[in-house]
Amino acid sequence: MAQGEKFTKTKKIVIVAVDILLYHLSILLSFYMRYQGSIPMYNYQAYEQAGIYIFVLFVLLNLLFGVYILYNKSITDFLYLTVIIQIITTISIMAVTFFGRWFTFPRSVLFISFIVSTIILFVWRVVVYKVYERFSGSKKVMVVGHEKNIKNAVFNIGQAKSKRHIVEYAVVSDYYNNVKQNLDKVDIVYLASDIDKDEKSKIYDLLVFEKKKLFLTTSFENLLLVNPNIMNIEDESIIEVSNFEISQEDGLIKRIVDVIFSLFLILLASPIMLVTAILVKVTSEGPVLYKQVRITKDGKEFNVLKFRSMSATAEKDSGPVLASSNDARVTTVGKYIRSLRIDELPQLFNVLKGDMSVVGPRPERPFFVDQFQEENPHYYLRHNVRAGITGYAQVYGKYASDFNSKLNFDLLYIKKYTLLLDVKIMLQTIKILFDKVSSKGLDEEEYEKNTELSNDITYLD
Repeated sequence: MAQGEKFTKTKKIVIVAVDILLYHLSILLSFYMRYQGSIPMYNYQAYEQAGIYIFVLFVLLNLLFGVYILYNKSITDFLYLTVIIQIITTISIMAVTFFGRWFTFPRSVLFISFIVSTIILFVWRVVVYKVYERFSGSKKVMVVGHEKNIKNAVFNIGQAKSKRHIVEYAVVSDYYNNVKQNLDKVDIVYLASDIDKDEKSKIYDLLVFEKKKLFLTTSFENLLLVNPNIMNIEDESIIEVSNFEISQEDGLIKRIVDVIFSLFLILLASPIMLVTAILVKVTSEGPVLYKQVRITKDGKEFNVLKFRSMSATAEKDSGPVLASSNDARVTTVGKYIRSLRIDELPQLFNVLKGDMSVVGPRPERPFFVDQFQEENPHYYLRHNVRAGITGYAQVYGKYASDFNSKLNFDLLYIKKYTLLLDVKIMLQTIKILFDKVSSKGLDEEEYEKNTELSNDITYLD
């Protein structure tokens, strides 16, 4: 495998096939461990009969959790993902064997296989990841644009868990000439700003000719072209730009899923909500539930429900303030329920009522909506769908992202919407509960420190 060669679909199919084989061997080993080498056939036949369903479910969960997307992962991610997926798979197998009436599939084997498969699959995935790092290598990046945008790009790339991309050059003027003179030293050009149209066109032509990768920001102009429809009128092909909205048919299905899923989660989480309510009540003065006016679809106001995580007088003197790291207003219990997102559970009742969806842009307060709208005229587009308990920004971004970054995630979600994407976001939300970075507030000092251009970056103007 040549240095820099990317992982093709063929390689990923091989990885998936080995995953299935290892999981099968894990179950076989679990049978041997449970029965000390003498496996009763009527027990093993139940596994064989349920096998196709088990492996389809196993692959589907791994795909939805993004296990086979390697560039943005760390070894810790693979540990979290493997454990979570194997827990869900084990529980799902119990359900499959129950409904399929394969009652002779031993629960003891399932328990052993959970432990065995988690260890084997995790070790295998670490090996794959190390091979990927070794042969695919890091990619040198040249960031092009205005200084402020370059600092944002350097910060984001530098904060990535994987060191797959390394910024080597920062171009702040004379864009085309600087790119052309240094193009052979990098693998990727990241256009971080909207620059002069002629220079941008020449850079595009150059990169296509030299077969170099191009990264673009999720600016409004670029987002417009996501998920287009190609039309043919006579002898001309036309790109029809899709709107930032979900079709009525998809919206109806989404609403039905919301009602079913929220009812199921309310039943499942009721013990947790009861314990949380007691803890909030006995540890600080004030109501258990916190009501706050937020904005949802079509700009409508509603009262969002949350377990109170701050003191009852948190904003008495300051007025509306965005949460920050180590926020002194947060109670002791509040720190834990916020980090685990338990404070969001009462919003399931908002979903039932129709104010919210399970997945969608996080609802903001009118005070901040007006403020953000003044700064970004496209902010209203996120209100083309219901606000959500979790969302694209929460799964793929960070809690500390600024509102423009979150808006780009939200608009991308609307553009790419499918029911499968909702399912993927719901499942991936489980993973971010283990990621403390996702629940941190804004940290301006950290941002300022990390946006300084490193001495390792060549500054071109």
